[in-house]
Amino acid sequence: MSEESTAIDEGDIHDVLRNARRRELISFLGRHDGYATIQELSEHIARLESGEDPPPQNVRQSVYVSLHQTHLPKLEALGIVEYDTDSKDVTLRDRASQIEEYTRSPNGDDRWPELYVGLGTLGALLSVGATVVGIDGGLATLPVFIVIILLASYQAWDQ
Repeated sequence: MSEESTAIDEGDIHDVLRNARRRELISFLGRHDGYATIQELSEHIARLESGEDPPPQNVRQSVYVSLHQTHLPKLEALGIVEYDTDSKDVTLRDRASQIEEYTRSPNGDDRWPELYVGLGTLGALLSVGATVVGIDGGLATLPVFIVIILLASYQAWDQ
């Protein structure tokens, strides 16, 4: 069995994801055809961390050193990236897909929060409207809350 096809230990996956620089490094590579130089990675991460464009030299240097000495060797040891220390090239490997499974929403569905906000807003508007008209607000909003409970139950079951 090749290293590419073996599963990464779940504890190692959580350790990788616990660090913001490693998460962003993997995400950046995924958005750039699986390839970047350590300089491009450190520039990008330093820009995010400092909020400045271009980021200050000391922040870029700090990110570069931590990527080179800590994060890239760790990710390479786990088979998530290939890091060529001579050319400073970083390439995403197939095992990275195991990390991505933990970072995306189940079933690729990210619409649940918007649905709940919409239903909650509808419930609030019905409650206010019912009060203005003189109807019991609890009775007017009961169907909305039943739908919310059913959707939340379905989501919990599905996940």
